[in-house]
Amino acid sequence: MMAPFIDHSAAALALLNRGERLTRKAGSFLGQLAVDPTPMTPAQAEWLAKLLDRAGLPPVEGDENV
Repeated sequence: MMAPFIDHSAAALALLNRGERLTRKAGSFLGQLAVDPTPMTPAQAEWLAKLLDRAGLPPVEGDENV
């Protein structure tokens, strides 16, 4: 099992680098997360968790219960 990502920026970059098909909305969201250190809202954390799960990637550290 892979270790959790240290922050949402690292998780977003991992998803973008996988090269899998993403919707324009998801790509924009991940791009924003990759460059913006602002804390995520609960809804954003949930969406990121879903994207990571669908891609078979680990959660962001501390967000395992989202």
